[in-house]
Amino acid sequence: MSNNKDILFEKRGRCGLVTLNRPSVLNALSYGMIALIEERMIEWAGDADTYGVVLEAAPGPAFCSGGDLKALYAWKQAGKTAGILENYASEYQHNWTLDRFTKPHVSLMDGYVFGGGVGISLYGTHRVAGENYRFAMPEVAIGFFPDVGATHFLSRMPGQIGLYLALTGYQINRADAYELGLLTHCITGQEFDAIRTAMCEADPIDPVLDGRHVDPGPSALLRMREVIDQHFSPGSVEEIFGSLDSEAGPQAEWARETARIMRKHSPLSLKVAYRQVRRSGSPSLEEALELEGGIARHFLTGEEFYEGIRALLIDKDKSPQWPSVSLERISEEMVEAYFTPAREGAFKPVNPFT
Repeated sequence: MSNNKDILFEKRGRCGLVTLNRPSVLNALSYGMIALIEERMIEWAGDADTYGVVLEAAPGPAFCSGGDLKALYAWKQAGKTAGILENYASEYQHNWTLDRFTKPHVSLMDGYVFGGGVGISLYGTHRVAGENYRFAMPEVAIGFFPDVGATHFLSRMPGQIGLYLALTGYQINRADAYELGLLTHCITGQEFDAIRTAMCEADPIDPVLDGRHVDPGPSALLRMREVIDQHFSPGSVEEIFGSLDSEAGPQAEWARETARIMRKHSPLSLKVAYRQVRRSGSPSLEEALELEGGIARHFLTGEEFYEGIRALLIDKDKSPQWPSVSLERISEEMVEAYFTPAREGAFKPVNPFT
């Protein structure tokens, strides 16, 4: 077992076990943790005795709330921008490594799975949700954009569901996530021990999981698809607000609340996320990560993201003073610049297994 208290590794029987172990901070990911996971994944991929990997978290309300934003803010205050860029590149590389990992990789999730937590679990072979699973990509609320491959998976969701999740940061439950293909199985958390044991014994994992899967019920989110498609299909963020504000029918309350939430978010992030999901086509994961590496460089060398972190986690006033000020101040040319490939320091995923 590793001696890093934030993340635990163990080779038990035929299985590699990874446990996120920061419950007091909702298992937020430090970049040191990501580097350690990357190292072990490559090691276990080449170990003929390792059948597969289980990724889980210490008991608590969150599987993983995302990246360690307080640490990121401290790095920015210390002038370590180069290190921040390097660490984000390592995170995106790990997303690609996980996608290329061919052995069974089972994520056992029961609680919040946000942002970076999605990135370390979504690209494995088996994604198992307990009763308390909640998924969200809430980055626009803190002046960033949906990353870790979101350009790939949000753009493939039906209708305007992916755009809705990107612009609102709305949390969905396991019924919604299963219907959207984000999960492979819904299994009570009481069965997680049995699943782990089966992996350690190298039992064929598909029948183990299939036999424990339960019907999560209908998706409330997809029942809203018609109204979401109606209000999120216009050709700009401003027009989406106009559509929501003009709703006078049965969904008027939902529309007002949706617009209220979005108006709290970074105007720049809203416009970048709109462009990202609606106008980037349906890229492969590799293409998405490369694109997001470029977008991230803009945010990580700007001020919007750090103001969002300050308001949420440092001063905790929850009143960000967004540098972008308003939607009207952000031109299409300004948004397009975030999608211009970087001449220096461009990110390109590399398959570590070839």
